[in-house]
Amino acid sequence: MTKIVLVSAVALVDVEGRVLLAQRPEGKSLAGLWEFPGGKVEPGESPEAALIRELREELGIDTWASCLAPLTFASHAYENFHLLMPLFACRKWDGIVQGREGQKLAWVRAKDLKDYPMPPADIPLIPILRDWL
Repeated sequence: MTKIVLVSAVALVDVEGRVLLAQRPEGKSLAGLWEFPGGKVEPGESPEAALIRELREELGIDTWASCLAPLTFASHAYENFHLLMPLFACRKWDGIVQGREGQKLAWVRAKDLKDYPMPPADIPLIPILRDWL
């Protein structure tokens, strides 16, 4: 039986309409690939609560569930698990975005997202974001 892993992700959109990507650090699976910020949803946690926690931990910013708009989702079979990843859009947060875990960050225009190597689950999200922005 395949284990389903629930990961919440966000397309942070700045005032210029660019989307934030974070590079997976060395030592993690899929290291070096670019992804939408987020992380695993812990037991008893909502996808929104997981994102709020992860954004504070990883990027040093605060946002609210009311600012997270469900946009689309990814469903992807990896070798050892199946990833289910809701992608939220967020245009409002407090604080300055910074990579608090040493990860590289990039603000990217929607039309340029395809130029960044991403995990297989993230790739189908690109055209949806491009059409939406």
